[in-house]
Amino acid sequence: MQVNGTNSSNGGNTPPVPGSAAAATLDYNAFLRLLVAEMKNQDPTKPNDSTQYMAQLASFSNVEQAIKTNNKLDALLTTSALNQADGLIGRTITSADGAITGKVTAIKIIAGGAVAILEGDKQVPIEPGVVVKAS
Repeated sequence: MQVNGTNSSNGGNTPPVPGSAAAATLDYNAFLRLLVAEMKNQDPTKPNDSTQYMAQLASFSNVEQAIKTNNKLDALLTTSALNQADGLIGRTITSADGAITGKVTAIKIIAGGAVAILEGDKQVPIEPGVVVKAS
């Protein structure tokens, strides 16, 4: 079977960022295109082994469930971060290296965690080693 080149949705210039929603969507869509192309191009006189066909469908199901699970975990982590953020506002924190100390006025949720915004617009990432004190 001859395989022709494919067009990438991002122009082929840069790969998607691993772990991002765009990368998951691209991978999922690429898998679907590959599965459909394979099914369209099967030789009816030499059909695939039924166990291989079932394995492909199981793979499709696993990919779909993994994407749904990741989306739900992302939502759960965001909710958890917001709940924890409420407890930090108004407290005094010191950065992990001890260079920045101040009273927390706001929390910004970013990919991979949270950042405390202190009085004077200083920012401290909430990471291991950060010291939190009651004001």
